Amino acid sequence: MSLQPVLDDLLELRHQAHALGMASHHLVNSSFAGLYASVFRGQGLNFEEVREYHEGDDIRNMDWKVTARTGDPHLKVFREERERSVMLCVDKGPHMDFGTRGTFKSIQAAKAAALLGWAANHLHDRVGGVLFGDPRCEDRYFRATKDRRALWRLLNALTTEPEQCDTAHGSGTLPEILRKASQGIGTGGLVFVVADFNLDPAELKQPLSQLCQHHSAVLVPIDDPAERELPDMGTVLFHGPDGGLLEVDTSDEHARQAYREAWENRRNRLVQLANSLGVAVIPVWTHEEVHGALMRGLERRLRMRAFL
Repeated sequence: MSLQPVLDDLLELRHQAHALGMASHHLVNSSFAGLYASVFRGQGLNFEEVREYHEGDDIRNMDWKVTARTGDPHLKVFREERERSVMLCVDKGPHMDFGTRGTFKSIQAAKAAALLGWAANHLHDRVGGVLFGDPRCEDRYFRATKDRRALWRLLNALTTEPEQCDTAHGSGTLPEILRKASQGIGTGGLVFVVADFNLDPAELKQPLSQLCQHHSAVLVPIDDPAERELPDMGTVLFHGPDGGLLEVDTSDEHARQAYREAWENRRNRLVQLANSLGVAVIPVWTHEEVHGALMRGLERRLRMRAFL
């Protein structure tokens, strides 16, 4: 099984992207737009049409006059006036070359970025991105464009090794990329961060807060079950972050419980931070089908908004 995504697979995902409904020219009342309602409902909304109500639509836009006249529920549909720049920040760090179920985190990250990029492109938003975390290379930026050029370049970069690397300057960390993520997209952009989030969320508080002052953000953690539940494999040698060897007795039940609790604590703190900033968190696991995982994340967000 290859660590490298396949370009043809990422290109094929454009056929599944229609259902995600996350770009600014999409009909605001579509069933999946609820997740991004706070993102896409700007100051200017143009009336589009009146149509029949569909399950999942925002009832706040019901057209009661038409509903009363026809006897069937109808609602008003709007489109936003302004364009949106979408930035896809994708983690290319060595920690993404890991997976114990289904596939590797690097593969899932590329597929998630491709689906989100195609969804935005289908709906005529400007799409760009940045690849970060590779210790061999500097961050690779792709300026957002309304055509497919930047998206194609980004997908190609996700599936190939860079031809030239500046070994003197490694790529940025996740907190650093949050500080730089909005470069070149102006105010009011939408930033997706597809990454490994197994770090202290306190490191993200300040840069994520700054990003959310002028842009909207969505966090897409790429997770593997072994990062949450350490399997019982006896005594195992691991490579530590400093390159040294670390001996771990994975048969120790208390140690495995502490390992699980530490992961859950980090994730809960990340979700709490995101909630405080109005940021969506949509995890994708290595043993899941990516399209289904994103759809379920959108549906969860939609149900949460119904109770606000």
